[in-house]
This record gives sequence, structure tokens and C-alpha cells, in this order.
Amino acid sequence: MKSKYHFNFEELIVYQKAIEYGELVHIQLKDFPKIEDYRLSAQFARAADSIAFNIAEGSGSSDASFLNYLRIAKDSSRECVAATTKAHLRHYITFDQSENNRALLVEINKMLSALMKHLKNKNK
Repeated sequence: MKSKYHFNFEELIVYQKAIEYGELVHIQLKDFPKIEDYRLSAQFARAADSIAFNIAEGSGSSDASFLNYLRIAKDSSRECVAATTKAHLRHYITFDQSENNRALLVEINKMLSALMKHLKNKNK
């Protein structure tokens, strides 16, 4: 999806990974039972989308404010770990899907940590 209208945060690889992760979760949620629509499915979708949303929202702020948004993005990624665990325990996703989710979340977390470290060092 290439647009002729562009925002700088869209160049951040961590943002791109977070967008991809949110879409992966969206696909996985299609196989969840109806009973989870307003429970696990809704919570998982919000947490997964929140990672990219917070990166985007915070990117236009001061470095100190951006750091806060990145912390929230990390919190959302950890929430996704719990949602992944619940989904696997309830047999909504396979072990391989769970492992893939976790691998992506580890990668996103490392990238968020690196970006946060960069912002902190930039202001020293």
C-alpha cells in the first residue's frame, strides 16, 4: 500500500512491523468462536492495533512524550503475549501460530527498546 501522501513515522520499521502484526492478529481472530467477540477477541485486537497506533500518535510529539507513547506500545505488546497464551490454551490458535506471534512480539519489543534508547541518548 504505497500512498503519495506520506508521514515520517511510516518509515519506522517498528511501525511497519506493528502494522503487520495487527493484521496477522486480525486474520487469526476470524477463527475465534463467537463467544469471544466481546471478550478475548476484542481485547486482543485492541492490544495488537494499539502498538502501531501509539507509535504513530506519539511520533509527532516531543521526544519525552514520544517515549511515553512507546512505553504504552510496549505495554500493549506484552498484553498481546497474554492474549496469545489465552488463545493457545483455549485452542483458538495452534502452537506454531502462538510461537510466531511471540517471535514477532519479541522483535517488536526489541525495536521499541532500541528506539527508546536512541531517544533517551539523543537528549543527553
